Amino acid sequence: MTPAGTRPASRIQALDIARGAVMVLMAIDHVRVYSGLPAGGPAPGIFFTRWVTHFCAPAFVLFAGTGAYLHGRKLADPRALARYLVSRGLLLVLLELTVIRLEWTFNFDYGHFVLAGVIWMLGWCMVLLAGLVRLPAKAVGIIGLGIVFLQQIFRYPPHFLPPHLRGSVAWIWEFIYPAGAESWPGIDILYVLVPWIGVMAIGYGFGTILIREPRERRKLCLAIGLTATVIFLVAGGITVFLTPGPANAPPALFRLLNQQKYPASPLFLLMTLGPTVALLPLAERARGWFAGVLATFGRVPMFYYLLHILVIHVAALLVAFLREGSIYPEWYATAPFTFLPPGHRWRLPLLYVVWAVIVAILYLPCRWFAGIKDRRAEVWLRYI
Repeated sequence: MTPAGTRPASRIQALDIARGAVMVLMAIDHVRVYSGLPAGGPAPGIFFTRWVTHFCAPAFVLFAGTGAYLHGRKLADPRALARYLVSRGLLLVLLELTVIRLEWTFNFDYGHFVLAGVIWMLGWCMVLLAGLVRLPAKAVGIIGLGIVFLQQIFRYPPHFLPPHLRGSVAWIWEFIYPAGAESWPGIDILYVLVPWIGVMAIGYGFGTILIREPRERRKLCLAIGLTATVIFLVAGGITVFLTPGPANAPPALFRLLNQQKYPASPLFLLMTLGPTVALLPLAERARGWFAGVLATFGRVPMFYYLLHILVIHVAALLVAFLREGSIYPEWYATAPFTFLPPGHRWRLPLLYVVWAVIVAILYLPCRWFAGIKDRRAEVWLRYI
């Protein structure tokens, strides 16, 4: 049943625009991976090229939780929603280990390198969220807040295992939260599940706000987003002030913005999710061709993700061939962990030109697939 006083579930354009915006930003970081430029650094251009993409994963996970809530309202059956989340989550894990891993590396050397990346994390978080959807959405959101802000407790459970089990079992916990155990050989864990399952649960609870009347919804988004941002600025500023860096430390602004992402600290999530939520009312009012482009990308997030890595990798090989006379596939054998010799790394202008061309190339196939999703109702289209 639809709760009294709420409008029927429908696609929320602001979510599509916001999701499309973070997906376009995400492509900057993935082009940076193939450019060989470091993930941040003392140079302002490189630092902010990396920093602006920090908003992508938090927003994507938050909106995945919100999308699950909205889809659950359409289904009106928690069991059906749980089945959908489990099946889609396991599909994402499978895609991470097969199609996406191949697109990143263009090789089948699974014995040497497997990545537990963002799509792996999203998939398992959906599976875990399936176990929460029988609870009221507000309760799920509160659980999510607890996981995010109390995440440090997750480092301790392996230490309570008997010594004869610790070495053989504790490695599994490294996929949940770092606890100092050795991970499985050959697997690089980029995204652990905590605190990201908390972010997805918060997004699920956040769905109860997005179904409210427009004026109330915008007011709450502004209040929540600005409050989170102010908390970050105050808490982060105090931390920077109380722990001054050495003589060669980066500027205070860089140290404030350079919050821990792996695993994502509460300050990192406040820094990224606060502005994201505060800007949703602006996305709701956005009109024109640019808003339409972003909304198109936002309607087909998984299709975009699968396509954009392939296009970026091919573009990187083409750039290498044009600049070097060879494609150097060994540079990208363990992408997104890459190393280009210093003399072969791209400059920032080239990175941004390639990024702009790639985003333009991606628009037409994404518009085509978005049209298919609008016109047809096959079940499999919900999964991509």
